[in-house]
Amino acid sequence: MSKPMQIDGARLWQSLMELATIGATDKGGVCRLALTDFDRLARDRFRLWCEQAGCTITIDRMGNIFARRSGTNDALPPVITGSHIDTQPTGGKFDGNYGVMAGLEVIRTLNDAQYRTLRPIEVVVWTNEEGSRFAPAMIASGVFAGVFDLEYGLSRADAGGKTIGEELRRIGYAGDAVVGGRSVAAFFEAHIEQGPILEAEGKTIGVVEGVQGIRWYEVTVTGQEAHAGPTPMRRRRDALVGTARMVAAVNRAALDNPPYACGTVGMLSVSPNSRNVIPGKVRFTVDLRHPDETVLNRMGAELEVECARIAGEHGLELDFKEFWYSRPVKFDTECVAAVKNAAEQLGLASQSIISGAGHDAVYLSRVAPTAMIFVPCKDGISHNEIEDADPRDLAAGCAVLLSAIVERANAA
Repeated sequence: MSKPMQIDGARLWQSLMELATIGATDKGGVCRLALTDFDRLARDRFRLWCEQAGCTITIDRMGNIFARRSGTNDALPPVITGSHIDTQPTGGKFDGNYGVMAGLEVIRTLNDAQYRTLRPIEVVVWTNEEGSRFAPAMIASGVFAGVFDLEYGLSRADAGGKTIGEELRRIGYAGDAVVGGRSVAAFFEAHIEQGPILEAEGKTIGVVEGVQGIRWYEVTVTGQEAHAGPTPMRRRRDALVGTARMVAAVNRAALDNPPYACGTVGMLSVSPNSRNVIPGKVRFTVDLRHPDETVLNRMGAELEVECARIAGEHGLELDFKEFWYSRPVKFDTECVAAVKNAAEQLGLASQSIISGAGHDAVYLSRVAPTAMIFVPCKDGISHNEIEDADPRDLAAGCAVLLSAIVERANAA
């Protein structure tokens, strides 16, 4: 090694800001939904930067992009890092993007130092992590890990009926490499926390030990449409009134299981959605989260019973279906230790933390030793155009990522 390894924080920040111009919104955020033209442009930019850094590019059939830096023994399984570059409709500059650009900065830093690891290192962009355009979330990393089969992944459709497979072909990212099915020495994902804990505690690094379990439900409540004037209140079968009580029940389910439980109704559709017609049908979504699988299962079961009780009291029909389940995750002990040790060696204040959000690392943990690194975000706000982070924290998290990757990439 001819030069000491030092993350270039200014270069990392500049890469993030350049990437954020693709799909930039007037309010300072990013709207770059999966497999849109903006996503294609961001992918092209990532590929260009990685090729300039001497990496070889492989794209699999789910559109996942792998930029590979050779090791001294390329026959060994690689250490992989990365995240995603698709965003929410009103997303920010850092969610997912930081993990990808941090991985690229690790490659650039190793190049600057003329340092070659034993194992190859790969930086990955996972397709459709957000699940905003195509549900469910984390679909491509799920196919990589064998959670979903390829046909299922490619057939997921957006609201307009366009599938992932069709859109991958349209933007030129339908690769031919097999999805998954290969050995991975370790996977590290750097990410903004998306919550307020690190900032509130004055800590720079979150050593992520695991991820909350997530259950998504789709609920349909059916009543009777009727005229808003002539229909007496006590003779109504108002689907929205019953739904309102169910939404409150979701909130109560989370409040009754502190401190980790979360419950959210994020989507709601009312039919016929006319000001002088009693709502006859309401569809809504439920997102329940908890790090303990037993508690999460109980929350879902009790909520379904409570929704059925409410529906019965209002003379309504209920269709309560689980749409997606991501079980709680405990990350690999050695990879978590590599993150913790790196923070200590760099003199960075850190603490153990459980992720409240789902990440591609959840599925990678099923097929590879995995860990995550969190850094603070301003006011804990994410999935919002005002999402922000301190460049010094981003550089610190990247330095931890570099150290953890080098340790695992040189492991016998």
